[in-house]
Amino acid sequence: MGKSYSIQALYDLCKKTFTPSSGFPPPSSQSIQKLCSILDTIGPADVGLKEDNADDDRGHGFFGFNQFNRVARWAQPITYMEIHECDSFTAIIPLHDHPGMTVMSKVLYGSMHVKAYDWVESACIRNINGYPVRLAKLAVDKVLAAPCGTSILYPRSGGNLHCFTSVTSCAVLDILAPSYREAAGRKCTYYNDYPYSSFSKGTSSEIQDGKEEDYAWLQEIDTPVDLYMRQGEYFGPALRH
Repeated sequence: MGKSYSIQALYDLCKKTFTPSSGFPPPSSQSIQKLCSILDTIGPADVGLKEDNADDDRGHGFFGFNQFNRVARWAQPITYMEIHECDSFTAIIPLHDHPGMTVMSKVLYGSMHVKAYDWVESACIRNINGYPVRLAKLAVDKVLAAPCGTSILYPRSGGNLHCFTSVTSCAVLDILAPSYREAAGRKCTYYNDYPYSSFSKGTSSEIQDGKEEDYAWLQEIDTPVDLYMRQGEYFGPALRH
């Protein structure tokens, strides 16, 4: 696929797949497969990016060689480029959710650590010092490095609540369907996660399957004050609407 064709084809398929009149149900597996087949062909040049030096991890939150510093990760601003936004989908990072949304993510270059959760059904909520915490199960905990396939999360599975930590300088292309819209109940909410043992009652009664290490308590927080996101300039091909 050519540079212009890949992005245009992705836009056209998104427009066809995500329509407001459908009430935004999760897309079919066939539609997801078609979108992923296009996403998997897209690289940095397709959206007007040049790949940064993959060995340069300065200020990107990676600490040492074996652990991720969850405080320093926001030392550098996160730059995003909006390719297209509408009520149906948008192409554009602490622990946050995607209420009622399906999200497809493609690492264009570099590598990043992804940690993601899904809420435990039915809701298990504790009140800790006047603040509610809710139980979630770990869905993803790994490093994604380009080139790699497209990752997908759904409203209730696949790791709907996730956080990214850059291991090297990296870029990610996201498709969010539908887009965030607070008036429609799709507000982006941020969370802190705590190990299951932090608020357990000495038993594992809430655990449905797996080990304690697979579970965490999530507490809603305000948007982190040290999260700095800035909009960059998009140099990719113009879209035909």
